[in-house]
Amino acid sequence: MAQTRAKLLRFLTWSTIVITAAIITIAAAYFPYDVDEPLTAAKSEEVRQYYAEAYKQEAVAYQEGPAESDTKYLRAATDAADAAGITRQVSSFAATYGLERAPVLDVGSGRGYLQDVVPNYTGLDISTNVSSFYHKRFVLGSATAMPFPDNSFGGGWSIWVLEHVPNPEQALVEIRRVMKNDAVLFLYPAWNCSELAAEGYRVRPYSDFGWQGKLVKAVSPARDSAFFRVAARIPSRMVRNVASHFGSTRLHYRLLRPNYKEYWEPDSDALNAIDRYEMMLWFRSRGDECLNCAGVEGSVLMKSSPLMIRIRK
Repeated sequence: MAQTRAKLLRFLTWSTIVITAAIITIAAAYFPYDVDEPLTAAKSEEVRQYYAEAYKQEAVAYQEGPAESDTKYLRAATDAADAAGITRQVSSFAATYGLERAPVLDVGSGRGYLQDVVPNYTGLDISTNVSSFYHKRFVLGSATAMPFPDNSFGGGWSIWVLEHVPNPEQALVEIRRVMKNDAVLFLYPAWNCSELAAEGYRVRPYSDFGWQGKLVKAVSPARDSAFFRVAARIPSRMVRNVASHFGSTRLHYRLLRPNYKEYWEPDSDALNAIDRYEMMLWFRSRGDECLNCAGVEGSVLMKSSPLMIRIRK
């Protein structure tokens, strides 16, 4: 009996050591080290051109008549928005916070599918090929340098955009600048985008890859597991929470290598992996209020749901 207990104790001890080492390794590898840096004109133009081309075919079809898009990018975006009930969620948000009486900004508005949620709507996008979709106000511009005066809007939203924006913290600075005091925001980037998406490891067959790619694809289910997500996010959230108590924080994220040639799966073109908790801390450290962060949703265990913020200037 004593030998059995000793073996069990050794097993538990070594198991604890192995699990702890794995958590530390994953947390260190996936810590959000990156912050905004000066952006080159070439990088800005590369991103702008990509999204202009992504919408070009559908814009031409729309001008010629009510046809469905043939583009893989647009089909994926439309299907994802429908599946997630984005229009319903944003409409509920607008109704709850009285945005039918406020000027509202849609940052990265794309094809403008949310323009009828509120009467006083402005869409902002970098694509030069989307203006034909709008029967309400559309402004061509970048999220990181908005052509609006301070305190222009009483509310706004940005859906699946900030993960594609070079220098996403600057976009948050601009969003906050153009919002009035007490304005409300519905922010829903694709949180924690994976570097696996760029090459489509989850959806392509093994035959597409060399031995290194086959190895990456083989371990991709483990990378998507609950244990991996917890190990990668919770420790960094705890560290970043401590940092947020010493003043306004920088937005920390992980830079990704986007694939602008082939859209294998959603977020193949993502530039950044942004965590919801990190963005919440960014606003909270500036005195803003999270409207849907009560209880567990405000803790390091929060899930990847939309972030609702009230600006307090």
